[in-house]
This record gives sequence, structure tokens and C-alpha cells, in this order.
Amino acid sequence: MTKFNIVVVGQSGRLQYEAIIFMASLKANAPNFSGKIFVASPRNSDRWHNDPDITNPDVRGVLQDLGAELVSFDSVHFGSSYPYGNKIEALKVLPEGEPFVFFDTDTLVLDDIEKVPFDFNVPSASNKVTGTWPELELYGPGYTEIWKSLYDKFGLDFDSSLDKGQPDEYWRRYLYFNAGYFFYKCPKVFGDLFTEYATAIRDDAPAPLVCQSMDPWLDQVALPLVIHKLGGRRDALPDGLLDGSVTCHYRLLPMLYAREADRVVEVLETVLAPNKIKKVAKEYDPIKRMVYQKRGHKVRALFDQDNLPRKERQIRNTIKREGFWMR
Repeated sequence: MTKFNIVVVGQSGRLQYEAIIFMASLKANAPNFSGKIFVASPRNSDRWHNDPDITNPDVRGVLQDLGAELVSFDSVHFGSSYPYGNKIEALKVLPEGEPFVFFDTDTLVLDDIEKVPFDFNVPSASNKVTGTWPELELYGPGYTEIWKSLYDKFGLDFDSSLDKGQPDEYWRRYLYFNAGYFFYKCPKVFGDLFTEYATAIRDDAPAPLVCQSMDPWLDQVALPLVIHKLGGRRDALPDGLLDGSVTCHYRLLPMLYAREADRVVEVLETVLAPNKIKKVAKEYDPIKRMVYQKRGHKVRALFDQDNLPRKERQIRNTIKREGFWMR
């Protein structure tokens, strides 16, 4: 087993409380994890409208008690204009040359993370993704023209990135990931390339992207190019572990209660039960109401988890209509 580090982004507001959930679930379900666990926060600067750092001493104390190393990074290229860029810039504060896994903070650990057979020489990312980008315009360029223009921009081989078992102009034919997790053998190599590609796309996108939105999709547009450049692939991990039996990327607490398995709800409520965690976690209203005041179970009762609406938007709208939506 290769020893590796874990990093999530922590930030004032919602993310610092999600970091508590992440750390509590990791400690509960991977108590013997052998690597370092970093909660990385952007330093306050003129790139932020409000101080993004975790300044709440109670939150910092709980995170450290749960085993997190709190580290700060400078927002050089991103900030309030594109906060998703934190996951790119946070990589520069990790130990160079040590394998890492990045997780979005809204992730719950359900089992021992070291059971996952990572090959850190072959980077990859989450396949729990839908065809969110690009959004094709009538009479505009198709998937092939858009994606090929990006590969050409960076001198990458486009043809070898394709899943030729999928039909031409179907989004799954093209390398595309959710950035909810990704991994590699060196955070500096990965982070430098991620920064280079993301800023180049943002500042000088190829002509076929003229009608395409980069917010919030920039990280997910650049990510497959980074992974392809570094020799990664879409099937680098067995199915059913990350975004499955080992981790759950729940996104928001109402969505967790609406659609996730009973095991996920059980883990969430168990790891938030200890008084020293509850005292701090309940400062965040969605945790207080959804978990401690049991509003989440009212959300859960609105749905048949074995027969959910096909579109996420339908789930969200039902929760909002009943007055239970929080974020």
C-alpha cells in the first residue's frame, strides 16, 4: 500500500462546517489512516470580497482535534471571481513528491479510504458526472470540435482520449470528469499543470468555446486535459468505491437526505453526535436544522430512494416547494 495525503479546501462559511463533517467521518471510518490530512484555506487578500480564511477558533480546534493540519495558501490566479479555483491553488501547499487525493469538502467517508487501490502514477478523477459541459448551441460547434480545439491548444493527442465504444457527438465519448476528487503522485506537478491549463483557457479560449460558459465549469474543462497529459484515464479505479461504498459526494445536506442510502444518513448522524462536535457544528444552521432538529428526515420522507426523480432539478424543486431547502 502506498502512503498518501488527503486535502480538502476549508473556508469561512459553509465549507468550514463541511470540513468538520469530512474530518469526523474520516476519523470514524478510517481511524488508522497513515497519511497527513490537510484542510487548506485561502489567505485573505484583495482577490477576496470577504476574509475567506477559517478564523473561528472553535472550528479550528475541532478540525485539529480530528487530525487535520490547517494550512493556508495565497490566491494568485483566482479568488472571489472563481472560488472553485481554490482546489487548483491549494495543491501548492502540499508536500512535493508525495502522493495525494483531493476531495471536495462536501464528501462523507463511509469506510477505510486505504482500501482503495490507488495507482498514483495513473491520475484520474470522479466519474460521477453528467454531460454538463459543453452546452451545444444550435448551428454551433459540436462536442468534437470544441474538445479537439482544447487538446490542440495544449499539443495533446485528442484521438487517444476518446472512448470509441461511445457514439460520435455523444458526451460520454469525450474525457470528462467531476472534480469532486482527483489524485496523482505529486501535487506540484499536477497543480502547476492544472493552473497553466485553467488560466490559459480562461484568458485565451479557443474560438469554438466563444459561446461556452466557464463559470462554474472551468475546473472540469481543464481537469481532463491535465489527467490526459499525465497519462491518466477514466477507468483508473474500480467502480463502486469512491462515490460508492467508501465515499459519498453528497453536495448539500438536503440532497443527502433526499437521495443517499441509509448507510450515508447513519454515518452523518453518528459522526456529528459527540457533544464536542455538536457544540460547534450546530453553529451552522443547515446542520442544526437538518441533522440535530431532524428536518432531514422530513426531506427523506418526500422521496422513494429506490425510485428517485430522474433529474436533480426535480428533487431540488420538491424540497424547495415543501419549504425544506437550505444551503
